[in-house]
This record gives sequence, C-alpha cells and structure tokens, in this order.
Amino acid sequence: MKNIFPRAHDHKSCQTSALHAAETLAEKRGVRLTPLRRRVLEIVLMSHRPMGAYDVLKELSPEKPQPPTVYRALDFLLAQGFVHRIDSLNAYIGCFSPERRHRSYFLLCSRCGRAAEIDDDALVTALGHAAHAANFAVQRETVEISGLCSECGPSSN
Repeated sequence: MKNIFPRAHDHKSCQTSALHAAETLAEKRGVRLTPLRRRVLEIVLMSHRPMGAYDVLKELSPEKPQPPTVYRALDFLLAQGFVHRIDSLNAYIGCFSPERRHRSYFLLCSRCGRAAEIDDDALVTALGHAAHAANFAVQRETVEISGLCSECGPSSN
C-alpha cells in the first residue's frame, strides 16, 4: 500500500481540486453550494486534520454565524459527500474524492492529528463478508484506526 501520509505534498493543489469537484457536483446535482457552505468546506479542506464544528466557527468568526448555521452547513456537506465525519473525534475532514460515493475509513495520527482516508476495495469486501458471515445487517460503518503516522512514529527519528 502506498504511503498515505506523504512527506512532500502539494496540499493547495488537492484542496483546489476537491473544492472544484464539490462545486461541479453541486451544480450537477442541482443543490446549492451557498457562500457559507462553500466557506465552511474551504475551512475543512485547509488541512488533513479533522476539525470540530466549533473550530470551523472560530475560523468564521468575522462573519459571526450562529452554531446551528454551521452545523446545518456541515450536515449538507456530509450528505453530499464533500466531507466525512470522524466519529471518535466528533470532527469533520474534507473528502478529496467527492465525485465517487464511497465508504470512509481512516487512519488517525494521535501525535500530529492528521487523518488519512483509506481507499481499499479489499477492506470494503472483507468487512462486507464478515458482516454477511455473521448474518449481521450493517446500519452504519465507522472504521477509525489510531496510531502514529510515518512522520511521528518510531522510524521518524
């Protein structure tokens, strides 16, 4: 598997690409990416670190929106697949492949706070087979693995 926490990374490029994809998809789906929704998405896409709603609110402080407005914007972005929710952190992270509906699984670095989305069809298949074998009806999936990324782990010294 490739290193999903690369040392050299043009984040501005992936941020711009994800924002453009979201705008294109919103138009194609006939939904409105209002100025506030777009701004919330820009904020969440600022880094590969999950952000809580109140972190987003702090970034928006000059505009002074109310918390429910930010939560509604995040709910919209989540429903459209433009962001993912990191349940264990009660936070959100941008989706850098919003054009493709997919399940989201994450590796979370407990030291630097970065998150990396796992995009692995074999994992999706294995989890599906395990649920089927257990005669288990999946209602919601959350796979979040905490540990140390390659920059923070023992081999980074």
